[in-house]
Amino acid sequence: MTTEAVSAPRITPRRTPIKHKRAIAFFIAPFGVLFAAFYLLPIGFAIYQSLLVVEREGTFGKPTEVFGGLTQYFLVFQNDAFWASVGRVLLFGAVQVPVMLGFALVLALLLDSPLVKGKKFFRLAFFVPYAVPGVIAAIMWGYLYSPNLSPFAAFTSEFDLLSPSTVLWSIANVVTWVYVGYNMLIIYSALLALPSEIFEAARLDGANQWQIAWSIKIPLVAPAITLTAIFSIIGTLQLLAEPQVFRSFTSSVSSTFTPNMTVYATSAVPNVPLAAAMSVVLALATFVLSFAFLKFTQRKADK
Repeated sequence: MTTEAVSAPRITPRRTPIKHKRAIAFFIAPFGVLFAAFYLLPIGFAIYQSLLVVEREGTFGKPTEVFGGLTQYFLVFQNDAFWASVGRVLLFGAVQVPVMLGFALVLALLLDSPLVKGKKFFRLAFFVPYAVPGVIAAIMWGYLYSPNLSPFAAFTSEFDLLSPSTVLWSIANVVTWVYVGYNMLIIYSALLALPSEIFEAARLDGANQWQIAWSIKIPLVAPAITLTAIFSIIGTLQLLAEPQVFRSFTSSVSSTFTPNMTVYATSAVPNVPLAAAMSVVLALATFVLSFAFLKFTQRKADK
């Protein structure tokens, strides 16, 4: 007896037609226009500017911008001040970001603990510094650090918090003070989204609050911690307001202290094409660093 193989009929997935295309386009259009006008076009213009070079007819001739290819990018990689500022903010981020996120995680866990009273008050108190503009916060802390202006002159006279060796960490304190509450709210929101049944089961098994926080809460909110870390990495490489304000209080902060300050100082020379090339390189470095960190955390989570 022979059997014949019967091939199954090929089923093609049926595509559901998209309805209300005009309505969808109408609601997306405002975002698309603003996104293109204030994000895509400036990026495109910066890339265009970075491909130009300035030429003069004679020593004091009128400057003209002509296409120069990758000339400005070669100059960026030869600019010691720019790369020194990049190294400075990388050192800043390597210390400040873990400290800030550690504080944010601890505060979020404390707010989520059933043993803590007055959660609404403390949640608002922790978040209030973020409501203070960065420039105002830098001015306030600059007065506190300055030996001639600080109400703690006895301390600031003994320990110069605006010296070349300490000013970077004084700025790190300002950034930490401002953004701990912001990152705490992100982590705390992730904690509130966790099902309470998990914690009840852990308590029935005899786990205390420390064990629940370490073994259950922190692993479950790891994606939120990763998100805050990526935001912090991007913000670190864009550091500008705080060191710019501190220039009014100390000579330890130069005009090329951070990459953004270097870009601003270069454009004020004026050398807009070189500043644009620096901006493009900085944006690419920010993307690569953030993407590498995201892939690293995802690989650790998969293991």
